[in-house]
Amino acid sequence: MNVSTTPLAAPLPDQINAHLLHTIGVAPEHASASDLMQATAQVARAQLSRRWVFTQSQEKKQKARRVVYLSMEFLMGRTLSNALAALNLTEGAASGLAQHAQRLEDIAGHETDAALGNGGLGRLAACFLDSMATLGLPSFGYGIRYEYGMFAQEIQNGSQVEYPDSWLKDGTPWEFPRADLTYTVRFGGSVAHLNGNVAWKHAGEVAAKAYDMVVPGHGTEKVSTLRLWKAVAPDHIDLGVFNAGDYARAASAKNEYENISWVLYPNDSTPAGRELRLKQEYFFVAASMQDLIHRHLTEHPSLDNLAEHVAIHLNDTHPAIGVAELMRILCDEHAFDWDRAWALSGKTFSYTNHTLMPEALETWPLSLIQQVLPRHMEIIFRINKEFLDLAARFRPGDHDFLKRLSLIDETGERRVRMAHLSVVGSHLVNGVSALHSELLVHTIFADFASLWPNRFTNMTNGVTPRRWLAQANPGLAALLDETLGKTWRLDLDQLKRLESCQGDAAFTGQFMAIKRANKVRLADYIAQATGVRVSPDSLFDVQVKRIHEYKRQLLNLLHVVSRYQAILTNPQAPWVPRTVIFAGKAASSYQVAKLIIRLIHDVGLTINNDPRIGDKLKLVFLPNYGVSVAEVIMPGADLSEQISTAGTEASGTGNMKLALNGALTIGTDDGANIEIRQQVGDDNIFIVGLKTHEVRQLRLEGYHPLQHYQDNPALKAVLDAIGDGQFSPDEPERYRALVNSLVWGGDHYLLLADFASYVATQAKVDELYSRPDAWCRCAIRNVAGMGVFSSDRTIGEYARDIWHVAPTPD
Repeated sequence: MNVSTTPLAAPLPDQINAHLLHTIGVAPEHASASDLMQATAQVARAQLSRRWVFTQSQEKKQKARRVVYLSMEFLMGRTLSNALAALNLTEGAASGLAQHAQRLEDIAGHETDAALGNGGLGRLAACFLDSMATLGLPSFGYGIRYEYGMFAQEIQNGSQVEYPDSWLKDGTPWEFPRADLTYTVRFGGSVAHLNGNVAWKHAGEVAAKAYDMVVPGHGTEKVSTLRLWKAVAPDHIDLGVFNAGDYARAASAKNEYENISWVLYPNDSTPAGRELRLKQEYFFVAASMQDLIHRHLTEHPSLDNLAEHVAIHLNDTHPAIGVAELMRILCDEHAFDWDRAWALSGKTFSYTNHTLMPEALETWPLSLIQQVLPRHMEIIFRINKEFLDLAARFRPGDHDFLKRLSLIDETGERRVRMAHLSVVGSHLVNGVSALHSELLVHTIFADFASLWPNRFTNMTNGVTPRRWLAQANPGLAALLDETLGKTWRLDLDQLKRLESCQGDAAFTGQFMAIKRANKVRLADYIAQATGVRVSPDSLFDVQVKRIHEYKRQLLNLLHVVSRYQAILTNPQAPWVPRTVIFAGKAASSYQVAKLIIRLIHDVGLTINNDPRIGDKLKLVFLPNYGVSVAEVIMPGADLSEQISTAGTEASGTGNMKLALNGALTIGTDDGANIEIRQQVGDDNIFIVGLKTHEVRQLRLEGYHPLQHYQDNPALKAVLDAIGDGQFSPDEPERYRALVNSLVWGGDHYLLLADFASYVATQAKVDELYSRPDAWCRCAIRNVAGMGVFSSDRTIGEYARDIWHVAPTPD
């Protein structure tokens, strides 16, 4: 075999061996698993590179209208398996690796997850890039090349411990450094106005260097680009100070600016952390705006037609400063007058809101923006003045109306409302589920909707079936291929045809066998990660998501304790064995969320070691939740917990991924749960608790959680056991404050109000699971109903209704 060259037409095993020798620098017969992963990735990278050059050439030649997707997070996960599938190289790679006595799935497992996101916001952005590429839409995603991501989570003595997620320590084969793409981003200083000209006299600057990741489309040669920015200090060290022996001060300037791209979501509980977070947001937005404008001016003579060729989308409020930045560029650098610039800017931006909770809407102290971005503060003031002048004409004399609309919150410390800036600066604003979008215009953005009723629309979220079914669940994917053909990957509506398979004994038998195999794999992973042995024949009850009070992991845990107590009281009852699985990270400064993780551990320690319980009930917390862990959990789940307080979850996408893999949902009538219920039918989902209007009414009437505590003996027993230290005998008061926050502190997310309904519904779950054939039919119906939740459908609607971007011709 000749490995002196690596032509793309050569057999794939030969290409792998050639890269082992020439790229990795190892003899093929001595290659390690890590070497093989790198070499296989290089084979895919070569084809990705060719497709990227082709795509960019076509788009430039056709002067295509592009969508620019600005997001603080892109939770990409591992790339190898997805890239091989998109490039139709999976079988060849498997064959090549078999010659080295290795399986592709084992080799792919040696890849590190890219630490570029944390939760649903970032995973949604990653799914969207996949769909943009698959639909052939000219597109760039822009973000930050985090060196350490958010953090790697370990559980020590039940507590979350954060470590740097050094995903780049050994490099990555998937990024393409763009040495010729470097932009200067400035901070601080002052602003001078002279003869109608504006000069921002900055106090510091940092270079933004571009690194591309190529996102391949499936069934097409087109790709999308994820362009990430790394912060680099203009001068690495002060050599004179270094030679004088003051090594720390010599590197201080380097660290001051390069820390901008170190960590996702730095702890903002300190002034320094808040300043760094704001600098991060401006850094990636400013670099991205310079890049898109440079690209536009290479294809067009001026910026007058920018809105005709670029659609800039704000994924949440993190990139909202882009509105002020574009105005600064147009007015200060390209001599646009204000009105002309504002008209152009408004046609260019659109904005997705991801939360209904006012406390979660991003705001910045006016003084901090003044310090870090003085010119942008001036621009925001002017945007606000002209906007309020407009609003005043709509409702003359209504000062409360203007106060609610203002971009500046004047109550207490003056703060800039970034969601308001996003709404005012965009031509369209969307929610991410039908209920969420409806509530937006009746709650947090009601005043804006009264001004601009046509500015608000809905785009229900979706997930990519290539990652979350074809890749994560190859057993089920193979069964679908056999039953439906392979085109469901690009047309997920074909899953509807599975409805006719619910009564097919051969199909249901295979479906159940695949589910059990996935559960065995998950059980093995649980044993490896936690040391706890669980039975794959038990019901796998899964709640995996960011740890937050509104997502109500604590309500789930209250049921677990209630179930534990009930088993002890009546051990001979026909209990349906259940394994309850939690996973998710708590923000490093979110002490209540971290306390909930510790309580999960303490309760699990008690239950899992109680010989009276055995396999009737197990409780585990899987550490360091991310995309690759999710790809093991989702296919093995039986029950999907989506129990946010009604009216708080914008959409959810974990609910879609789990249902797509045949899990039944237990959840509130909230977010996308409502649309899932509409697709799968009321008999194939478990809806619990108060509905949104009932939550609102209860709060208006006055909610008294103490009454639920006193009136429900089972609930009281659970809270007393936790509060009295039954699960923390070494520190009996450890959870007293947590219990008091529910009983005496207002129970803000209404756990006690929904407890009885939740426990009763869990009994219905048990009853259905005790009838395997009936459960299987419901699971198949869930898979069949997921076609509408493809991110291809979502992105197609964005492209048609918001961005007005069309695929480029081949």
